[in-house]
Amino acid sequence: MRRRVVAAVALSFSLGVLVPLVSQPTRAAAAQVVGIDDLSSTKSAVFIDSPSMGKTIQVQVLHPAGGGTRPSYYLLDGLDPGVGQSTWTNATDAEAFFAGKNVNVVLPIGGQASYYTDWQQDDPHFGRYKWETFLTEELPPIIDARFGGNGVNAIGGLSMGGNAAFILAARDPQLYRAVAGYSACPDTGLAQGAVMFSIANRGGDPLEMWGAPGSRAWAEHDPSLLAEGLRGKAIYLSTGTGIPGPHEAEIKPQLAENIFLGGPVELGINTCTVSFERRLRSLGIPARIDYRPTGTHSWSYWQDGLHASWLTLGPAIGA
Repeated sequence: MRRRVVAAVALSFSLGVLVPLVSQPTRAAAAQVVGIDDLSSTKSAVFIDSPSMGKTIQVQVLHPAGGGTRPSYYLLDGLDPGVGQSTWTNATDAEAFFAGKNVNVVLPIGGQASYYTDWQQDDPHFGRYKWETFLTEELPPIIDARFGGNGVNAIGGLSMGGNAAFILAARDPQLYRAVAGYSACPDTGLAQGAVMFSIANRGGDPLEMWGAPGSRAWAEHDPSLLAEGLRGKAIYLSTGTGIPGPHEAEIKPQLAENIFLGGPVELGINTCTVSFERRLRSLGIPARIDYRPTGTHSWSYWQDGLHASWLTLGPAIGA
């Protein structure tokens, strides 16, 4: 979340929880690879004709050089994804961090304010969003076939992407063994005001996604209500408090934005994370949650979280 979503934080925490009703997504037609660019010996850009979205989607993959099989970590971006590459490889050391690790890191490109979900209606601004179908049905067979994926997967993301990771893991539990969120709010009922604001603030119509708040579809995309789908998975969450921390002491162009805008956003996410942890504990579902005493909604902390989370995710998927 960036500059213009701060106003939604207070609103999002005043809204209630929904009733858990889940419908099963329909099976997708097979997607086709229309091109692969080898950006290096360990990084490839894959261009995929997606039947569900009716267009070509780029996915970049960090992978070991050479053959063999390995698990895959699907790593999602935030509200404003990078152009031409994932912000994970643009703003963090993810590429260097995963070098030498026996894992595919799958980085979808695009999906601004999509919440990586299947929208009910095509949006005049964003077009057709069927990200859940793409990520859970069309993409995994391609990753496994082209990059030696062994069918063992984890999924994670920052902010919006972290929300989406928990939604996808809870809705399609057989696909993932582990899930991570970096400054994410997996309680959709608590965050619905912020979710709607963030979509509208980027030119989309939030009612095109899951309809009006309180509808069945919102309940079907709430990890707090669907938490049983997370049982047995390795779960990782990290959040700061919004108080300036060690990375705010670094001289960076976005320093003021991090403190005055990213601070309140992170405080709201911290409150949401506490609520979600209580929900998991009430069900007896273990999770590793890193509560930092300081830190804003910014990339330096997400890089720290990525490193810390691998102690949980890597062993869970055998990486």
